[in-house]
Amino acid sequence: MNKYEFSIIASGLDPQAEDFETRFYDAGCDDATISFQKGHIIVDFTREADSIVAAICSAVECVERAGAHVDRVEPDPLVSLSDIAARTGLTRAAITQYAKGQRGKNFPSPVARVTSDSSLYDWSGVAAWLFENESLPREKAIEAEAVKAENEAIERRDTNLKDVIQKRVEDYEAKLEKAAA
Repeated sequence: MNKYEFSIIASGLDPQAEDFETRFYDAGCDDATISFQKGHIIVDFTREADSIVAAICSAVECVERAGAHVDRVEPDPLVSLSDIAARTGLTRAAITQYAKGQRGKNFPSPVARVTSDSSLYDWSGVAAWLFENESLPREKAIEAEAVKAENEAIERRDTNLKDVIQKRVEDYEAKLEKAAA
């Protein structure tokens, strides 16, 4: 079993209620810390599971069992060049060179704030590129895709999250294998 760290951003419960933390603990979130920030419930997990998919899906079920509405899973799928450096352990200068095409080719284009000095990139796409260029472990790229897939499924209100996410991650793993070959 591996340990996976991620956060679930939720809503729908009163943080002032006497049983606020207890609800989460009793629902199976005993491997998480609960906080309330900027109007959101933040459930920070360090969950042991066979896979990132199993970890996230079981955590979502526990948060919903506590009575909260799951809004999204983090780490945030949109990242700046500084965020990419922090997540990968690479220098900010190296990431900037990748983005400018000075080191490697076809770095993913920004997806938001394209015209600003602090463009945002899709973390899943960047993680795949970094894996293909031998700068990120395969497992980290898979984790990025799993979080993205989970958030898209939550947004669509898919009812069978685990199967939907598992299929998406399996397809992604096949894509990574093909790219590495």
